[in-house]
Amino acid sequence: MKMRSSGARVCGKRKRMVKRMTNSDFAVILLHNLDMSWGVSELKNAVREVDRLENQVIRLGYKVINSPLFDSDLKALLCDLDPASHIVLNWCENLPGIPKSESAVARILQEMGFTYTGSEAETIEKSWNKPQVKKMLDEKGIATPKWQAFSTARCSRWKIFPAIVKPALEHCSYGVTGDSIVLNSCDLAARIQFVVDNFKCPALVEEFLDGREFHVSVWGNSSPEIIPPAEMDFTLCQDCFERLCTYESKFAPESEIFNKINVIVPAKLSDEELEQLRDTTIKAYQASGCRDYARLDLRLMDGKFYVLDINPNPDIGDETSMAFGAQHLGYGYGQMIEKILQFAFERHSAASPGKSAEAVSNEAGS
Repeated sequence: MKMRSSGARVCGKRKRMVKRMTNSDFAVILLHNLDMSWGVSELKNAVREVDRLENQVIRLGYKVINSPLFDSDLKALLCDLDPASHIVLNWCENLPGIPKSESAVARILQEMGFTYTGSEAETIEKSWNKPQVKKMLDEKGIATPKWQAFSTARCSRWKIFPAIVKPALEHCSYGVTGDSIVLNSCDLAARIQFVVDNFKCPALVEEFLDGREFHVSVWGNSSPEIIPPAEMDFTLCQDCFERLCTYESKFAPESEIFNKINVIVPAKLSDEELEQLRDTTIKAYQASGCRDYARLDLRLMDGKFYVLDINPNPDIGDETSMAFGAQHLGYGYGQMIEKILQFAFERHSAASPGKSAEAVSNEAGS
């Protein structure tokens, strides 16, 4: 996909007054994973992105400890670093060699007493369970497409078409292709069986809303704000089987679908649409327990915004919709990263002696 530019608050026990931390107060641990099972080009791209991020933080005047994680022993990597004088910029997607271990990274950081950027382990873990997210949205009265989870192909009770079938316990559109959209019960049963067999998890079936799609980044805690949203421009897509964000459309620049979908930042919305989008996004961000920053995916159908997915700790690279949106707020890439770091600095500053910053954060949100 190509980027193209077009010209509520959380309740707390009390408002905490914390001083703004300076770049001389802490060293920043830039934590990221490098898995030797990745291909050569993937490794090179990962290192290149980390270098860009590291250079931006250094330019801000911070001391940076570049900490690549090559295996699952995160505690060994960090054991000689003092949580009292370090902030972790958590850009670690997994413990290498352990699939779906993103939440484990946050849990280990928390156990070691580190203050770190992004959401806590529980929030990350929940985000991987799509039926659990959908149930939470329904319970909170936040609009989301009609859905049901199936562990077998016995799906006669589902009557809504077109429908889309996704692996229930995956992220980043993994397992989503044009074949995920089905138009009848026979194709639905076949696709459910395909997901169960190939991904070893239930299938999430949703009503497919063939409308405009938006990726909306949010940052903040006590008063979260949306960053100018990005729209996935499906103008060049011929039919509903192409008008969706697949794994290939996100991560395969050589693919036809990647090059068909443009990304418009900021999205062209009326004032009324933008206000409704903001309201729905912030409600979902807060209800899901996201912290510091996140990205939510929504679709607009018949004048109403529906939440498709919630992504705590999304990519914060310099070519993401978040970075492009932040530019429209006047934040250069380095300033965007500094703002994310500042949320962690504030938690660290608010911690009292003998109490971790993460414990203070939990208290403030209760």
